[in-house]
Amino acid sequence: MTNMISAEGRKRLQERYDFLWENERPRMVKNMADAAAEGDRSENAEYIYSKKRLREIDRELKHLGDRLKVLKVVYPPLNPTSVSFGCWVTYEDENGEERCYQLVGPDEFDVSQGRISIDSPVGKALVGRKVDDEITIKRPAGDLTVTILDISSSRAK
Repeated sequence: MTNMISAEGRKRLQERYDFLWENERPRMVKNMADAAAEGDRSENAEYIYSKKRLREIDRELKHLGDRLKVLKVVYPPLNPTSVSFGCWVTYEDENGEERCYQLVGPDEFDVSQGRISIDSPVGKALVGRKVDDEITIKRPAGDLTVTILDISSSRAK
């Protein structure tokens, strides 16, 4: 797994960690203590739920903490001539459809926001390519041939 992340992605992970540590975890600890004070814990749904949720929060905090220690913030080149981490890539597929994606680390991908992992099949196929390159992307849904139209350090408007 790639240990690169954008500055924006690192900020989002840190905010998630801080929210869990400062808000969610103390709230669940209090819920658990309040529920435990009511007596029999074996049939206390609120206690059981709070205990389960606290384990989930602790697991996520551990994961985020471990990742935040090893992630390196990488900035996209200002005038990229080939596809690399952080770049926005616009390509056209064989049906004439254009797509624009930013290549980011695996901790921050969000296809609905146009961010794909540099470790994904599409990301791996695009890295190092230049404008006008025609490439075949191997996907589980079948091969896709695309032509790179633009490479930029910021999203095309």
